[in-house]
Amino acid sequence: MGQATAYRIGTDDDIFSFADRLQALKEQKRQLESEIKEVNTQIEEVETKLAELMLEKEIQNFTRNGQMFYLNTKIYASAVPERKEELFTWLKKNGYGDMVYETVNANSLAAFVREQIEEADELPEGLAELVNVFEKTTVNMRKAPVKKK
Repeated sequence: MGQATAYRIGTDDDIFSFADRLQALKEQKRQLESEIKEVNTQIEEVETKLAELMLEKEIQNFTRNGQMFYLNTKIYASAVPERKEELFTWLKKNGYGDMVYETVNANSLAAFVREQIEEADELPEGLAELVNVFEKTTVNMRKAPVKKK
């Protein structure tokens, strides 16, 4: 292919201006994600401290600047990874089987479908009706190799 050429997409837009815009937007997204991560850390710290103070002072709720602040306790649970099958068996034996779902990892399914299409140009009989398949073309970016002089 050789040297990249600026192809005219519209009257004032060329491929390089879209590439520059995409690069700028991805950088802006990285910066915003970093800021969000920092703000979320600060929120968690302040929330923890405020909850501790409210518990210490035995305050269930209060109103400030038109907002009600109140204590809320949630319980989170997850299966011990290496004992997940035992948990599923226990739930089923004790009448809670409707909580157990079989799942297929989306990335694994996509890789499997891609392999099947690459091998036979189509999905095996019966599978095509069971999966939705679509292609999406995107533009990825990476650092260009430095040219040696």
